[in-house]
Amino acid sequence: MSQSAPQETREIRLKRLRMRAWHRGIKEMDLILGGWADAHLASADDATLDQFEAVLEEADQDLYQWVSGQKPAPDHIAEFLEQISREFRATLNRST
Repeated sequence: MSQSAPQETREIRLKRLRMRAWHRGIKEMDLILGGWADAHLASADDATLDQFEAVLEEADQDLYQWVSGQKPAPDHIAEFLEQISREFRATLNRST
């Protein structure tokens, strides 16, 4: 008889996603994704968390090109990445 792994609590999921967002390997993506995580994870619904987790599965080099507009993002995450990109650009504009 096999036992299934215990269900991950929301609190643990948020901590795991925040850690993955802030420790990407490319500093720019740490700032973009970590900043979004800090601003939105606590209030995000499960569907948004699922989308963010899908984004975190992508390679940093690809994410940076998509967020910066150098290349179009894949359809399954394009709208979500556009939101992240818009918010990051707005943050940059406020800090200058």
